Amino acid sequence: MMRRGMKQEQPARGNPAEELAKHRDTIAQLAQSGEVKRLMALLEESGGVQAAARAAAGGKPEQLMEMMNRLMDTKEGARLVDQIGKQARQSGLE
Repeated sequence: MMRRGMKQEQPARGNPAEELAKHRDTIAQLAQSGEVKRLMALLEESGGVQAAARAAAGGKPEQLMEMMNRLMDTKEGARLVDQIGKQARQSGLE
């Protein structure tokens, strides 16, 4: 039982770059799935995805996050993200 005001401890996570390297093949397979390809197509249809990705890579993810939020507000976008999340969990990614 947690007392009010106390934070639940999060499990320690490794270096993100190390985690990506460890799961490189799994991530590559997931990236080739039909769901990911369709999600990317939807993002590209919305326009500006390249500029948003460059901004995110430069440390400013706001534009890309806004695009994802708009996409998640659609039935198809939400379904695709949910399916991709399930596939990732089944593959051992979290």
